Amino acid sequence: MSLNRYEQLLFDYIESLPEERRFWFDRVVQVAETSRRRETAALILNSELWEYFEERSRHEAGFADVVGGGLGKLSMLNLSEHLLRMWSPVFKTKKT
Repeated sequence: MSLNRYEQLLFDYIESLPEERRFWFDRVVQVAETSRRRETAALILNSELWEYFEERSRHEAGFADVVGGGLGKLSMLNLSEHLLRMWSPVFKTKKT
């Protein structure tokens, strides 16, 4: 899994703070359990992670540089999928 530099910045931030890691771990598990498909869970987390990135930009210089640079909304889809693979229970697939 390859993360873009903004996803990597957020991932490193989350991993560096135990409270943030616990929150996102619990959130990933919750979204995974309530979503019927991994793709749906990834899209939900993508949106939430970007909102979190924007919120952190008000307090953290590394995030502010990105949001203030006028890049617009960035995709966090690779990070979403990465977190789902690491932390969520296995999704069951339909038998054909």
